Amino acid sequence: MNGYCDPRFAKVREVFEQGFTDGSELGAAVAVYLRGEPVVDLWYGTADRHTGREWAEDTPAYVYSCTKAVTATVLLMLVERGLVEVGAPVATYWPEFGKPEITVEHVLSHQAGLPVLDGVVPVEEFEDQAAIAARLAVQTPLWEPGTAHGYHALTYGFLVGEVVRRVTGKSVGELVAAEIAGPYGLEMWLGAPDEVIGRAARLTASARGTTPGGPAPTTRPTVSGPGDTGATRPAAATDGPAGGVSVGGGSAGAAVGGAGEGLVERMARAFADPQSLVNRALGNPDMQKLPGGANHPVIMRSGWPAAGMVATARGLAGFYRALLAGEILAPETLAEAMRRRVQGPDEVLLVDSSFGLGFMRPSMGFLVPRGGAEGAFGHTGMGGFLGLGDVRHGLAVGYTPNRMANAASGGLRAYRLLEAVYAAL
Repeated sequence: MNGYCDPRFAKVREVFEQGFTDGSELGAAVAVYLRGEPVVDLWYGTADRHTGREWAEDTPAYVYSCTKAVTATVLLMLVERGLVEVGAPVATYWPEFGKPEITVEHVLSHQAGLPVLDGVVPVEEFEDQAAIAARLAVQTPLWEPGTAHGYHALTYGFLVGEVVRRVTGKSVGELVAAEIAGPYGLEMWLGAPDEVIGRAARLTASARGTTPGGPAPTTRPTVSGPGDTGATRPAAATDGPAGGVSVGGGSAGAAVGGAGEGLVERMARAFADPQSLVNRALGNPDMQKLPGGANHPVIMRSGWPAAGMVATARGLAGFYRALLAGEILAPETLAEAMRRRVQGPDEVLLVDSSFGLGFMRPSMGFLVPRGGAEGAFGHTGMGGFLGLGDVRHGLAVGYTPNRMANAASGGLRAYRLLEAVYAAL
């Protein structure tokens, strides 16, 4: 095991090591800050199973939807500067977006009704975000904006990214580099350069027949979080948080355990149906048009603002540390962004999810230990990635594995690490 672990957080190291012992990890890193101080910074394993390259201190990984929290933060920075109003129609900044009923808030909180792209995006457009956004500008919403919410897995980034581009003339990735990653020394890139791509971890599917970024398997799906759609749910209903997590007077743990065959089977059918909303949302633009999916340089270089960031665990945790310290956003801006805009059944994922302005909040879609029920915010990423902050405890956590989760032992890896982190408090 490489790195550092404060003795108070020895349980985190123990849980992290267990992942390699039981085979659920190939290579991974985890980093934790407590009130601004680093208390965990561990890495171990194989970054590339084909070459045997070991995971190094500076090995980054493609973190999928953990990107969304960073993209939302870029837009919130513009809100702070008076350049964007959350309640304003998107068309105020993007005139070709012919849907005056859709506000910036609707987009940030997954209420816009545009979770899928109607036409197939060709490979030639993968690095042309404006062209993909133009497709969304002329689409009709699937539901009345503001009346429901559904996870905009990929379209979220093209919508937010185009607002940012229209206002600033720059891409989200350019602003991340200039105003977040650069000033705070964070190892994160939205649009990775060749040098970073060359040393990035290579994502590996843990089940035969699945590839990173590809369609989810059709076995019983997990409810461990949006983006973790490559995971499967264990047959026993004991996979939720110990004691559950209180959300809106209920218990997400109880909801997981008591979901019943109805929800599980509906999710299984949805993942098995290529035309389901969840598969359409996750599969267009289709990474699998390129060899290696998310490992392909075009994908890492494209900088999709919903799911395109390459980062280390230290970089992810450092981002949340800077947020909690008031360095990137003012504390009142962060508090407003954390305020739940939606909570309940997700039109795309089927399970209950909850969002503020771009940040996930504790729910069945973002399971955290009970201690984080009030203060936790952040975002998961497909396969098991996690970035999390907790305003009540001053916690910042980043976790980056390269073995994509699709079993109970993998699907709950991030939760078990979080459980150990909160237990250390």
